Amino acid sequence: MNKQPHRGRKALRPLKTLLLSALLASPLLAMADYPDKPITLVVPWAAGGGSDAAARGIAAALEKELGVTINVVNRAGGNGVVGHTVMTSAKPDGYTLGFITGELNMMHWQGLTKLTYKDFTPIAMTNYDYPGVQVAADAPYNSVDELLETIRNEPKGTIKASGTGLGGIWHVAFSGLLLEQGIDPQKITFVPSQGAAPAMVELAAGSIQLVPSSVPEARSMIEAGKAKGLAILSPQRNPAFPDIPTLKETLGSDYSLGEWRGVAGPKNLPPEIAATLEAALEKAYNSAMYQDYMRKLGFGIEWRNTTDFSAFLETNNSYMGGIIEKIGMKK
Repeated sequence: MNKQPHRGRKALRPLKTLLLSALLASPLLAMADYPDKPITLVVPWAAGGGSDAAARGIAAALEKELGVTINVVNRAGGNGVVGHTVMTSAKPDGYTLGFITGELNMMHWQGLTKLTYKDFTPIAMTNYDYPGVQVAADAPYNSVDELLETIRNEPKGTIKASGTGLGGIWHVAFSGLLLEQGIDPQKITFVPSQGAAPAMVELAAGSIQLVPSSVPEARSMIEAGKAKGLAILSPQRNPAFPDIPTLKETLGSDYSLGEWRGVAGPKNLPPEIAATLEAALEKAYNSAMYQDYMRKLGFGIEWRNTTDFSAFLETNNSYMGGIIEKIGMKK
């Protein structure tokens, strides 16, 4: 009997090669090397504003932790709709992230988009800012109660305000204050803008009379002597601006409302990538680099990990829906 040559071992070699190639190309192995190329961080607001500055601060610190370049890209428009939409349409591979802002829990209540926090993978919250009430340096009022009395008693439209898009956080926050003080929010004319930075330029030029925005966004104009801060809608004074009083001090009011910001990925971001980013973000947040940067500029620093940020998004979404309904902007 003639024996057939034994070819089993040789036949297995191509199979082993194929299996090894498949393993090397698998997402699980790729995740082990994440990240191995630059990351894009989308900011849904214009350059020069508070969201842009806060995003660049955490991005710089995160670069040190991840060892790759993080490119901050501004995609302003539609009161935050454009940038947030860009984030959700990105491939969920961890190389396009978003710096989501409080408008995410406001836009859909106003009928601007169907996007909600459920369309994202929350990773961590890194910033919370309260708005100040800024007016021109030569404005005739020197306290927030004087400003409110002007709004209350003068004809509708006497005061023009700006600082964000119509229905943006600074608009909603100040409108909530007017309601709390028994003043019709429609008494002011709110002029939409792409952020506080361009609004402060308009304030200095005299085309508007009020910019409710985070105080750091108004800092350059205040320090240049072209604007002044009347109050801050915060439980405590901002340590970087100790001369600006709270509403409690000036009006006896406990009202406060601010802007939160944090890092998120598109929906269905792999858990392994999300966990890597969360750990790196926590180190970046606690770094002297980030803490000093934010304190120097006067931005609020507040950390929430993935679990806490997810819970916050849910409760904040309901709260903002109630505020927006009260000021007549819910659709």
